[in-house]
Amino acid sequence: MAAVGLVLLLLFLAVPIVELAVIVQVADEIGVAPTLALLLLVSLTGAWLVKREGFGVWRRMNEAVAAGRVPGAELIDAFVLLLAGGLLLVPGFVTDALGLVLLLPPVRAVVRRLLGVRLFRRTRLVTAQVWGAGRTRAGIVDVDEAGAVPTRELGR
Repeated sequence: MAAVGLVLLLLFLAVPIVELAVIVQVADEIGVAPTLALLLLVSLTGAWLVKREGFGVWRRMNEAVAAGRVPGAELIDAFVLLLAGGLLLVPGFVTDALGLVLLLPPVRAVVRRLLGVRLFRRTRLVTAQVWGAGRTRAGIVDVDEAGAVPTRELGR
């Protein structure tokens, strides 16, 4: 857990420094006003793209629910779009580029696959078996890297 905190601290320190360095380099090449205009244009375009893609994900989520399926892939897509939108809100060319890349459907598919596998490995599925006359047996199936292990029966 401490390693995660250290990585986050380094990111919070390194990202603004890198962003500032890139903005200064771009401003040296094209000028301050065009650099600010370009940052604003990329942010506005990115916000429009996130909104457009978000409506598509929302529609697919509603279709999945209407079909009786759990919208797992759609929820991961929504998370990736939220991350992309956050990156596009941060002023800077590096985070904007990363945010725009996350908006591409093939990139989202790869991220969805990676996140889905990681989330699936850490999931506990609660199952219930219904036996006639209203009798049920509920249990927990632990799912990890080795796959599902036998169900433990829950107390009533």
